[in-house]
Amino acid sequence: MKRYVAGLDGGGTKTAVTVADENGLVVHTFTSGAINYNGQDEVSIRHSFQEIFDTVARVCGGLDHCAQVVIGAAGLSNPTVIARLESNVRESGYQGELFIIGDQETALCGAHDSEYGIILIAGTGSICYGKNEYGLSHRTGGYGHLIDDEGSGYSIGRDLLSALVQANDGRLPETIITDMVYEQLQLSSVQQIIGFVYDKRTNKKDIAALAPILSDACERGDKVALTIAKKSALSLFEIVVPVVEKLSLQKGSLAMAGSVLLKNSFVQSAFVDMLKKGYPDLHCIIAKNDASSGAVLMALNRLKD
Repeated sequence: MKRYVAGLDGGGTKTAVTVADENGLVVHTFTSGAINYNGQDEVSIRHSFQEIFDTVARVCGGLDHCAQVVIGAAGLSNPTVIARLESNVRESGYQGELFIIGDQETALCGAHDSEYGIILIAGTGSICYGKNEYGLSHRTGGYGHLIDDEGSGYSIGRDLLSALVQANDGRLPETIITDMVYEQLQLSSVQQIIGFVYDKRTNKKDIAALAPILSDACERGDKVALTIAKKSALSLFEIVVPVVEKLSLQKGSLAMAGSVLLKNSFVQSAFVDMLKKGYPDLHCIIAKNDASSGAVLMALNRLKD
């Protein structure tokens, strides 16, 4: 009987799924609803799992042909989440081997095609995670926008809004950021900006959605924007340092992922320059594959073991 494995990346708004045969050949990829208990209700999570495993069953010719499932999920610091996720999986009909792990580990594995190395993710939030060949791991950042996520899209969006109000009252020089933020939000005064920021309906993704403005403003040579880009790069470098030092990973490669690092050339180049100066033998790469591919690789490794 031919065997298959499935890897799930449980993101904030959707779940990416990759199915491969036991030789590592990818046979199907698809997306389904979110399975994140930090932002979804029990009913929608249960529905997403049922949809996922119905599809896996169809692709594999039955769930009994799927020998290993690895799920990379957020929110595992909550001790009840793993048990709840496993319960959802079993209720969906899958009774095979199951491994549930933090999504930073599957992201690392996908980024390097290996379970070892360092990954720095700067999207809406920011986190750095590393694992060395002795099995030791360390994670920095990723504690949420209220107390952390420095260098992230949210952090940049907040800095852009801060620059607007500070330029308005004279603490900063005039900046093109002001008009660019007004245009994107379709607002025209600081009072309206304050209303937007403190509206209970405004969430972290709304603030992070302003981050692409930074690239445009930097390209036009705006000094305030360039300062924000350097600050963001420094913040990202600072969350990398403890991972490198604690795991003795001064040599090798660091994978970059997330929209801030991949789409903002100013933040990326400033960060890469800092890393070269601090750790000349640690090279930056773009993540090779996504976290669901990483979950599949982990599933294949467990199948071999």
